[in-house]
Amino acid sequence: MTCEIIFEKIQEPDFPAGYYYAHIPLLDLTTHGMGLEGARNAAEDLIKLWIAEKEANGESVNILPELLHPTMEIENDALQIA
Repeated sequence: MTCEIIFEKIQEPDFPAGYYYAHIPLLDLTTHGMGLEGARNAAEDLIKLWIAEKEANGESVNILPELLHPTMEIENDALQIA
């Protein structure tokens, strides 16, 4: 199974510096970890647990990803720093 992972630096005050979210859009799951490698490892563990749970319940895990990477242009005057 190939899964896209989108990393996002966490900038919430409840998290120590250096943590990243790892979003797995194909499975609609999100986890987090310290640094990119920690977030990647957490995502891999979460995907394995998700697969094991599906298999334990006799559910199929044959998912075909549809990966789209659109972009959007935002006008500079619309961007403001709070």
